[in-house]
Amino acid sequence: MIVYPVTVQELIPTNAYFYIDEDTRHGVLIDPGSEADRLLRVMKKKDFRLDAILLTHGHFDHIGAVEELRKNLSIPVIMEENGKDYAEKPAWNLSATFGGNYVLKDVTYKKNGDIIEFPDAPALHLRLIHTPGHTTDGCIYYDEKRHVAFVGDTIFAGSFGRTDFPGGNEGILFRSIRDKILTLPEETTLLSGHSEPTTVGEEKNGPIWGRG
Repeated sequence: MIVYPVTVQELIPTNAYFYIDEDTRHGVLIDPGSEADRLLRVMKKKDFRLDAILLTHGHFDHIGAVEELRKNLSIPVIMEENGKDYAEKPAWNLSATFGGNYVLKDVTYKKNGDIIEFPDAPALHLRLIHTPGHTTDGCIYYDEKRHVAFVGDTIFAGSFGRTDFPGGNEGILFRSIRDKILTLPEETTLLSGHSEPTTVGEEKNGPIWGRG
């Protein structure tokens, strides 16, 4: 599998990730927050063929390019089943706060534990794990075989997501991190929305969650 990160920026730099089957060039795009034209250029240059867009949560800086991409690609958009408020309410996805009006329709909602896979990308196998706290719909996409997790804004390198937005709850977030992320194998790479990569082991033994 190929992990190809692209840091996009409208108001906030956000890491979007292509996760692509190396043999077929098919795969998914995770959290396209803005710059749809740039992401489409990357697809063309790298010969990436998308089967779906995956969202770790519904904040504006993670969904901003979705509708423009769908106009060009006609592919499904997948998010956790609690994401409807964020998908359809600009006040919840925070786009209204920054002068926007992002609304996502025809979203495919998935449940905790659901597996994301596609016939044209046989190497791709991601498990959705619900990790609320930053938002009610927060989730990660975990590749158990390769020990890679796309964690959105649930956890960062040496930090964690804010909880002062609609649906946020610090206690719930900390439980999500401790019970659902830090219990993954220590070699698991954590790819977040707003920090450099880290690992479960580094975070477990770091200054916030461990003995560092």
